Amino acid sequence: MRKAKHALLACLLLTGAVPSLTACGDLPVYSHYRHTPANGWEKNDTISFGISPVKEAGHYLEELGLRINDDFPFQGLCLVVHQTVLPSGYHHSDTLNCTLIDKDGRVKGSGIKHYQYNFHVNTIRLSEGDSLHILVKHNMKREIMPGITDIGIRVEKR
Repeated sequence: MRKAKHALLACLLLTGAVPSLTACGDLPVYSHYRHTPANGWEKNDTISFGISPVKEAGHYLEELGLRINDDFPFQGLCLVVHQTVLPSGYHHSDTLNCTLIDKDGRVKGSGIKHYQYNFHVNTIRLSEGDSLHILVKHNMKREIMPGITDIGIRVEKR
């Protein structure tokens, strides 16, 4: 009977502790990935993301997620991120120079044969009801970039 009381007490403590542990981090307002064409991502192809109107005014952190495989031929990648805040029509562009493989050939992302990277894009002030439209394209000399499998955007309130 004593063991049952200890087990019940442990369950109650864990039930109360788990929500408090998970509530510590910021939940994303938006997090979504889009696939690039299997035969390569063309320079003129933009990847589009539409973020619904935010419920609270504040500062929002924007991150770009990138997934590549072993077919990617370079150490780095240059990406252009265009953002439009609606309804104001405010435009902002960022150029990300992403180092993916160091000079010794070591992959800087996480994974095996498929690698995940996350890059800070911007911290932006949004008003209640503002939405974002984000376009991403590569800005490399090569017209078709093989080995890029997915591009993602994550937005979270700070």
